[in-house]
Amino acid sequence: MTGVAVAGSQLMAQKEAAGAKKPGGRYRPPMNFGLGGVALGNAFKITPDAQAVETMEAAWAAGIRYFDTSPWYGLGISERRMGHFLDGQDKNDFVISTKIGRLLVPDAKFDGTMWKGKLGFNYKYDYTAEGTRRSIEDSLQRMGLSSLDIVFIHDLSPDNADMKDKWTEYFDIAVKGAMPELTKMREEGLIKGWGLGVNRPQPILKTLEVAEPDVFLAATQYSLMKHEDALNDLFPVCEKHGVSLVMGAPLNAGFLAGVDRYDYGPTIPEGFKEKREKMSAIAKAHGTDLRTAALQFTLAPPVVAATIPGARGAEQVQQNAESMKAKIPAAFWAEMKEEKLIAENAPVPG
Repeated sequence: MTGVAVAGSQLMAQKEAAGAKKPGGRYRPPMNFGLGGVALGNAFKITPDAQAVETMEAAWAAGIRYFDTSPWYGLGISERRMGHFLDGQDKNDFVISTKIGRLLVPDAKFDGTMWKGKLGFNYKYDYTAEGTRRSIEDSLQRMGLSSLDIVFIHDLSPDNADMKDKWTEYFDIAVKGAMPELTKMREEGLIKGWGLGVNRPQPILKTLEVAEPDVFLAATQYSLMKHEDALNDLFPVCEKHGVSLVMGAPLNAGFLAGVDRYDYGPTIPEGFKEKREKMSAIAKAHGTDLRTAALQFTLAPPVVAATIPGARGAEQVQQNAESMKAKIPAAFWAEMKEEKLIAENAPVPG
């Protein structure tokens, strides 16, 4: 298997994606572990260029070959950094996914986002066919590539503060514009697969009613902290349609690695710190750690193709990669279910 594999032959066999095609022709990423590009876009604080290079170098050295980015991440910064590192690598040796939905426009004064440092760009939403093709062409130029593996329609969701209840209006535009255009690009060979990259299940379920996507990026939806809705409502529908899922923010934006921040915001839900402390104690008692358990947990369901934690430096990448190779005792998962910290029907590694 290419890339970092979870310990345990059974789980590894589940994730082996010969030809990267599901029955029915749906593209499924062949690497089960990747690197998310949010931190490389200067999220919350500046990631120096040298540190970004070290992060990518560490990921490649660890066997990671799936990289996820977006024009939104640093308003082009993440794509440029990933593209710079991947320049010269054989395109057959890695998988890259990026996103559409926001077109970047020059604006030297814009700084009203979570992205830090000198941005130089603003953004505007565009889910039309023309905007979709332009966005992909812009991304290809920023990254120095001639094709992409996966394109996700980004943040078309009710939790998007710019949209809120109006997200369905943008969705209707995407149904007539972005979705058929991405299907056309798939037929052209410009991309291999497409889906949505969102933080809520509703847009995914609506898309499956009106189009034929391949794979979805479900961020913040399936983790040790919160997973019942995805497990019971989202996964069965995706399996029925033969599509797979990539798990974004598997550590809830660092929360399960000990950072006091939850899902990209400073507000931590009531009781979550106490739950994290209890899970961490159980993990320690069984000779493992919470980050390791959290990452492997997100990869256990058969419908999940890959999990893609972010990292801001080489050490974080190395820690995450080691977590994916570690063996977790079955007794740990049994106790987690006995203590009702994870759902009884949640799949577990091994």
